Amino acid sequence: MNKNPYQPSRRTLLKGAAALTSSAILPDAVSRPSIAAAPPLKLRVDTRTLEVKGKAAKVFGIFNEAGGHGVNKVFDGRFAVELTNALDIETMVHWHGLAPPITMDGTPMLSGPPLKPGETVTYDFPTRVAGTHWMHSHVGLQEQQLLAAPLIIRESATPLVDEQEHVVMLHDFTFRSPEDILAELKGGGGAHAAHSMAGGNMAGMDHSKMDHSQMQMGGGMGMGGAMTNDIVFDAFLANDRTLDDPEVVRAEKGGLFRLRVINASAASNMWIDLGEISGELIAVDGQSIHPHRASRFPIAIAQRADIRLQLPKASGAWPVLFKTEGSTGQSGIILVAGDGAVAKLNDQGEMQPAIGLEMEAQLRAMGKISDTAVSRVEMLMLTGGGSDYAWGLNGMSSMHDVLFSVREGERYQVMFHNMTGMAHPMHLHGHYFKVVNINGTAIDGALRDTVLVPVDGMVTIQFDADNPGTWAFHCHHLYHMNAGMMGAIAYQNAA
Repeated sequence: MNKNPYQPSRRTLLKGAAALTSSAILPDAVSRPSIAAAPPLKLRVDTRTLEVKGKAAKVFGIFNEAGGHGVNKVFDGRFAVELTNALDIETMVHWHGLAPPITMDGTPMLSGPPLKPGETVTYDFPTRVAGTHWMHSHVGLQEQQLLAAPLIIRESATPLVDEQEHVVMLHDFTFRSPEDILAELKGGGGAHAAHSMAGGNMAGMDHSKMDHSQMQMGGGMGMGGAMTNDIVFDAFLANDRTLDDPEVVRAEKGGLFRLRVINASAASNMWIDLGEISGELIAVDGQSIHPHRASRFPIAIAQRADIRLQLPKASGAWPVLFKTEGSTGQSGIILVAGDGAVAKLNDQGEMQPAIGLEMEAQLRAMGKISDTAVSRVEMLMLTGGGSDYAWGLNGMSSMHDVLFSVREGERYQVMFHNMTGMAHPMHLHGHYFKVVNINGTAIDGALRDTVLVPVDGMVTIQFDADNPGTWAFHCHHLYHMNAGMMGAIAYQNAA
């Protein structure tokens, strides 16, 4: 049994959604003085061993002083950590969901050199962000080897909502070397091969020669040549565990329960399935929204979802499943109240549909942004995905090419148009953006830092240029990013 290193279930009291300031595109803010005297939190990047399906696997982790993973703290206006690299290789940690100065963003080549083995670096910067975030390596393919951890900044220690809370971190897992997987994909092999045979068009293909067993597990295709997954995974994990031995979380009968779900998968979009109970989605990517009630919620790679549940008053056991799109693979946790009996669950379920933007179009941020005029509109075409597994932005397959420049203090609009046969979760470092248009329909959407752009989809976002530097702008599918779907935006006169 793997001990949960992420966050034990516990009672915590959380503040409700704060209003946005009216002057800009900004996340939820909490105004209180910084606790300047507090020493930095100590984090250590190191190796650990998991047991997955009865087999040992050596993976990475980001440990805190208590032996758990990551950070869970109350907002104090400051983020300060002392990070030590205890590995025998270089690494670097990106604070996903925070907006630090560029020199502390944790992106190789753009924010500074990676940490050498044995090196310790202090990150210390002001922050006005509270919510569900995460941290992960931005070096090579280390994220696939679980070099990631939660970054939870609770809004307040003062009780406003009496609820139990639990953090769930999702991973797709492979025993294979991710470098070997990427090399195979670039060589025209692997689960992507059938998809790329006809340039993303399956018409006329000899389906008898496709490995459908692999396609079911990790390479699902939809109609018209669209492909949901191009990596075959051995398992899907929720807090490091499969459904062969799921995490069982004790809950209170009739109580409120808040799930903070982080999709830290390298290459898998998911569905959150609450089964017999329903819940309210109250925040996405750490930013409060008007509550949206459902029993299934999409969560793309790198996105976060805060869901508030009202549990039944009787004893019971309620599985919360995380189902991979285009696949039968699933993970989950089980909420148990009273003398509820836990039934055995299978890590294979029904084939799941692709995630779309139907729910995204219904989400509304708390508060309103200013009516600041947009200075310029930029189009980002998402391109590539052929047999050479070269992905790109505006036809460029690179890692740090500047896509466009901005001026501090101005507002920009970016229109994504996905020209490829796969969906792409697009992430902008150092900024928060508002989703303002989906497939030609204007919306007053959520604030995010990562948005999914489905096949043939068009999504438009707005952001304010309020954090000078040269910032990464990329697809968060790890293999797409490392195969070229990553660029940068640069402030004029920025280094």
